[in-house]
Amino acid sequence: MLKRDLKIGNGYGNTMNLNFLKYKKIYFIFSGTLILASLVCLIIFGLKPGIDFTGGSILEIEYIEERPSNQEIKETLSDLDLGGVLIQPTGERGIIIKMKDISEDTHQEVIQKLKENKELEERRFESIGPVIGQELKQKTKIVIILSLLAIVLYIAWAFRKISRPIPSWQYGVASLVALFHDVLIPIGILSVLGKFYGVQITIPVITALLAVLGYSINNTVVIFDRIRENLLKQTGTYQEIVNKSLNQTLTRSLNTSLTTLFVLVAIFFLGGVTLKYFALALILGIIAGTYSSLFLASPILVAWLRWRKGVI
Repeated sequence: MLKRDLKIGNGYGNTMNLNFLKYKKIYFIFSGTLILASLVCLIIFGLKPGIDFTGGSILEIEYIEERPSNQEIKETLSDLDLGGVLIQPTGERGIIIKMKDISEDTHQEVIQKLKENKELEERRFESIGPVIGQELKQKTKIVIILSLLAIVLYIAWAFRKISRPIPSWQYGVASLVALFHDVLIPIGILSVLGKFYGVQITIPVITALLAVLGYSINNTVVIFDRIRENLLKQTGTYQEIVNKSLNQTLTRSLNTSLTTLFVLVAIFFLGGVTLKYFALALILGIIAGTYSSLFLASPILVAWLRWRKGVI
């Protein structure tokens, strides 16, 4: 899709220059569609909170001999109404089962079901409250809002020397748009998975989404920094400088993302159920973040400038 132009010297070696900005309207439509679809999914399906948010019961047992797989345990308990069951291996033969708050009668049914095929010893059973309470949720929201505001102010200050042709604060706003895109899309997908596959939002998933914020802003700022360097040299129009900067950082952005994704894919398939959706949230966020850094944040700046000049 991207057009190849003539070779240009960019100070980093001669390369084939890709015209990133030619199809910026397509990028905006594509991202807008994904964002709208994610919002619709959130409104219709919502998110499926895990025991960390809702509270529930926790059962720890240890098998005398070989521990069965998580799938076998889930199939054994499938006849019981336990809500979203989270199974976490511990030690060589132990497991921790987290489920909705259950009565003592249901607890005994669970034990009997598990004893049908394997000999085991119960270590503990208790009801727990939500790890993340209402007060902590409220404080987290405040911290996130203040952090996003700090990002805008920092980028505006860092880019203060290039207030032309667009104000430095607009770089911060473009970064926030990219962050919104990068976090909302994984959340939308997780809401669909929660509806149809019972995927829960747990503390590891929230941790992954917060990590996506840092990863995304880092990718975006690297590109913006190259734009700043090239603007200070004053070579070409703003659109040409942005396009040149994207070409210069393309390899770096793709290599960084791919090497990270290789590890996350391995964790997703081999890391066990505890890390499965943590890795999935990071995979989705990094893919969205790499896309937005190259095809959303910088094109927004160019579109903003063209709009101010009355050019569609």
